[in-house]
Amino acid sequence: MAVIEQVRAGSLPAGTKIPTVRALAADLGIAPNTVARAYRELEADGVLETRGRQGSFIASSGDPTRDIASRAAVDYVATVRRLGVADTDALEFVRRALD
Repeated sequence: MAVIEQVRAGSLPAGTKIPTVRALAADLGIAPNTVARAYRELEADGVLETRGRQGSFIASSGDPTRDIASRAAVDYVATVRRLGVADTDALEFVRRALD
């Protein structure tokens, strides 16, 4: 499954919000029930977690330190995008903070 491959590759880190069932079904042109079934299977496998009205997210990878850092990165990206900061500037802020 593409989601599992992306999680393993690190392109979908823990804490990443995934599209709603309806939104993904519309994007892919498939029935919402098909997407809902796939989400249920991914949740049963521990890949996804549903947080009620907040939506569905990529679940913990089992490494708490990595998971916390990954969620912080996802939150940072959401913040800089909301503020309209360019990706190059956002990366520069991270580089400076790491120095």
